[in-house]
Amino acid sequence: MKILNDFIKEYHKEYSLKQTTYEKGLIGDIKRIIDKLIDDKFLPSFQLKSILNKQLRRARYPMEVAIIGQFSSGKSTFLNALLSKNILPTGITPVTSKVNFINYGDEYKLKITYKSGAQEYHSIENIAKFTDQRKKDIDDIKYLTIYAPMDILKDISFVDTPGLNSQSQSDTNTTKKVLRDVGGIIWLSLIDNAGKMSEAEILEEYILQFKNKSLCVLNQKDKFTKEQVKTSQAYISEKFGKYFSQVTPISAKLALDSREKQQKILIQDKYDLLIKDFKLEVNNNMDLKNLDFFQENFTKFKKEIDIIKSKDKKEDHKLLKESNINEVLEFIENTIRPQANEAKEFSIKKDLKNICDILIKEYKTILGTYDSLIDILKNSKDEILELFDDIQIKYSKELFLIYNELENIMEKIANETYKNIQTIKATRYEEKNSFLSKDKFEQIQYDTYWINSDNIYKNLFYDDQSVDNMFKKVIKHLKEVETSSNEAYRSVYKVLKNKITRWQEPYELIRKNRDIASDLEFSATRHFAAKVYENILVNYHKAILENISALRKKFAYFNGALSYSYIQTTQATISHFEQQIKESIELYEKEPTKFTVHHPKEDEIITKLKANFSFEKIEDFLTSKRNYLYKIIKYSKEQYTNINEDRIIFISDKKNQYLEKILSLEKIKEEI
Repeated sequence: MKILNDFIKEYHKEYSLKQTTYEKGLIGDIKRIIDKLIDDKFLPSFQLKSILNKQLRRARYPMEVAIIGQFSSGKSTFLNALLSKNILPTGITPVTSKVNFINYGDEYKLKITYKSGAQEYHSIENIAKFTDQRKKDIDDIKYLTIYAPMDILKDISFVDTPGLNSQSQSDTNTTKKVLRDVGGIIWLSLIDNAGKMSEAEILEEYILQFKNKSLCVLNQKDKFTKEQVKTSQAYISEKFGKYFSQVTPISAKLALDSREKQQKILIQDKYDLLIKDFKLEVNNNMDLKNLDFFQENFTKFKKEIDIIKSKDKKEDHKLLKESNINEVLEFIENTIRPQANEAKEFSIKKDLKNICDILIKEYKTILGTYDSLIDILKNSKDEILELFDDIQIKYSKELFLIYNELENIMEKIANETYKNIQTIKATRYEEKNSFLSKDKFEQIQYDTYWINSDNIYKNLFYDDQSVDNMFKKVIKHLKEVETSSNEAYRSVYKVLKNKITRWQEPYELIRKNRDIASDLEFSATRHFAAKVYENILVNYHKAILENISALRKKFAYFNGALSYSYIQTTQATISHFEQQIKESIELYEKEPTKFTVHHPKEDEIITKLKANFSFEKIEDFLTSKRNYLYKIIKYSKEQYTNINEDRIIFISDKKNQYLEKILSLEKIKEEI
């Protein structure tokens, strides 16, 4: 018992369904939906898994804030100020010709993504080589990603864009595309340049629709008095208020100077340099046994840190406050972030619903495959049954003609037999009742009959072989009916086969319309179409061949009956009447007053011939309302109807599998 209990516990532990627990919030919701969409029952494609994982990464990805403006408005300097480090190159020409994504990373590095899809990494110091649009060898670059170990980048990803008034139209198009997807927009303008017509035109074209997530930053406030800054801010707020939620004057230079000198930033820079030197020393001396080699560098690092910590911080705080950069950070945190998170959640869930819609639509495409095949089988039913009826009508007429031909043969044989019944004289002896007569018996002549069988055989079978030829004609006619009716049966099958073959041609090549749809589902559909003979037609084909076989057996039986020696049948008929004549003579001679000599009538001969030919069976076979053709056609129609219903059910079962998947997807969509 203990062993059994241990087995049960182990079984439950190994095979019992484990309830998946999802974290609360957007990421948990997305994970739950993803798990449902990539369930094995959907045979999910690699592309679907990839795009769903992309949505998950998107949910985890920091909020994106785009920095835009006309060239030489100080965008790169402003970003360097936000990041507290001179990372991006600055200049008097539009050097930023590529989109730069500035993301969090464990160390400073630069990733180049080419239009071909290739990627490569470089030191952060080499960024100018890949952003200066004056260099012609950067045309193949799609975008750049800058990684930096800065806390602000854990929650925010900045997007540095080409200037909207750059000479390159592709730069403008790139920036325009970026704006649609970011969580917030910071429009940067020089305080003495703001409000010009050129800016108004650009803002009207690109920024108007993004007001709720847009901040106008007026740079270089340090070059003007407080009154001048206040006046400019009020003027821009009034003139450009429809484009921005807020207008904030700043000094990127003061912010960068202050933040670069802040204790935390300086310590981090020294730490990064120390780690870099340490890695270099280790790589150059792989046989190291202790850390003595690095003692001098570490001592130097410690002294520099002590100096930084002892430095007065008041000046840095003063510069930071005067720069007003914190107002930008507060706008990002309090205005952009809530809207961005809400917009991101809405956008991701909308995309997930769209994915469900795409998958549903693709499944409906597959459903069309089965629906159209079901329609063919349903709509063909009346036509096929009518074709069977046409076979019966047409060939029943032919069989009736064959029956008439056989009757003519019977009549001919009977007529020839009747014509050759000859009257002959015969003598009988009758005892006299007179006592005076010497002779005791009286001789009496009477008419009797003799069938000239030799003449019958000669006229019917030997001289002109007329009956033989008539029988051959009937057999030939019968064979023609057999061949034609068999072909008519095949034609019935061909009608259905042609319809299904026309259906098959496009569906053998059916392909998914969207990449995320299941390759395996469409492959299975193509396979089903390619195997439509094995799946559908073979049942009808076997039935038709079975019907043809039944026809052949009936024809073979009938053909055998006709091929039976009609000469022997004629002989048997003649013998029958010869015996009748003989027996009637015997009776007549015994009792002439009571009996007569039998003279066969033509109708009697026909009746006996038909009996010897089993003509009743022939008549039933050829002309009765329930003849063999009627029975086979009736069976064929019943068989076809049963097969048709069975195949429709078979296809519907296939179809219902996809209907269930559509219902599952619709339910998943409702849960999003």
